[in-house]
Amino acid sequence: MRKPREPREQREQGKHRKPKEPRPHFRTAATLAMAGTATATVFAESGHAAARPTPEQVRSEVADLYRQAEQATQQYDGVTADAAHARIELAALQDELARRTEALNHSRDRLGTLADAQYRSDGIDPAMQLILSSDPAQYLERAGLLSRADATEAGELTALAEQQRATQQLREEAAADLAALSADQRALAADKNAVDSRLAGARHLLDELSPGQAAAVASAGSVAHPLTVADVHAPDARAAQAVAFAFAQLGKPYVWGATGPGAYDCSGLAQAAWAAAGVSLPRTTYSQINAGTRVPESQLEPGDLVFFYAGVSHVGIYIGDGEIIHAPHPGAPIRIAPLSEMPFAGATRPA
Repeated sequence: MRKPREPREQREQGKHRKPKEPRPHFRTAATLAMAGTATATVFAESGHAAARPTPEQVRSEVADLYRQAEQATQQYDGVTADAAHARIELAALQDELARRTEALNHSRDRLGTLADAQYRSDGIDPAMQLILSSDPAQYLERAGLLSRADATEAGELTALAEQQRATQQLREEAAADLAALSADQRALAADKNAVDSRLAGARHLLDELSPGQAAAVASAGSVAHPLTVADVHAPDARAAQAVAFAFAQLGKPYVWGATGPGAYDCSGLAQAAWAAAGVSLPRTTYSQINAGTRVPESQLEPGDLVFFYAGVSHVGIYIGDGEIIHAPHPGAPIRIAPLSEMPFAGATRPA
C-alpha cells in the first residue's frame, strides 16, 4: 500500500527521495475469480442434496464476496488518491520548470548583451581605450563593474541550469510514478470487475429466495433498537460533530469509491464524518487505522473508528453501547449495526 506522499517542499528540493514502500499484497482478479468459483462449486454440489441453498448459505456466500469486493475497493481508493496527488504534483513541477526556464532565458539574454558589449569594447586595445577616454577613472570603474557582472551572471547561469536539471528529473520521476499508478488502477479495476461478476451470482441466489428469506438476509447485522443521536454521549465536541454527521447519513447508499455527499463507501464515510469535525483523515482503511491514537476495544468511545477483519478492510464509526454506524456493502444503506457483527481488528481515536 502506498503511503501518502510527503509534500514536495519537504523533499529537500527534490534531490533526495525516500525509497518507495511496497504496497500490501492484494488478491488479483484471477485469485478472486477462483475463490468465487470454489464457493459456487460448493453450492452446485450442495444442489445434489438440496433443491437450493439455505438462506444461511446464501448469507455466508454474499458476505464473503462483499469482503473480497471491499478489499479490492480499498486498494483502488488508495491508488486513486495517490494518482490524483501525483497529477497535482506533476502540474506544480511543470509550472516550476516553466518559471525556471523563463528565468534562465532572461539570464542568457543579459549575458548575451554583456558579451556583445565586451566584444565591441575588446575591439580596441584597452590602453588605447584608456587614452581615448574622456574620463579615465570612469573607464576603470566601468571595466571593473563589467568583470564583476560577468562573473555574477555566469554563476547565476550555472545555478539555474542545475535547478533546471533537478526539476526535469523530478518531472520525469513524477511522470513515471503517475504511469505506474495508472497501471495499478487498471489492474485493480480488473479485480473489481471480477468481484462484480461474483456479486452478480450472489444476487441471483438472493433472487431465488422467498421474499421473507431475502428480507432476513438483507436485514442481517442491523440493530433491533438502535441508538439515536440524542443517546450518544461523545467525549468532546469534535467527536460529537463526527457522530452527528454519521447519523445524518443514515439511509444513504453504499457506492464503490464514493466520498459523499450522496453516497459513501466505508472509509469514505469515516473520512467525511471526521472532516465535518475539522480533522483530515487519509482515504483508505489501511491508512486511517494509523491516523490517530490506537485504543483497545474495551476503551472505545463515541467517534472512534473501529476496523474489522484481518485485512483491516472495513471501518465503522463507534457511537456507544456496542453499536457502530457504517456503510456496509452494495445494496445495503448506511446503517447502525452491532460492533460484534464483524471480527474486530483494531480501533483508533482521530486527533
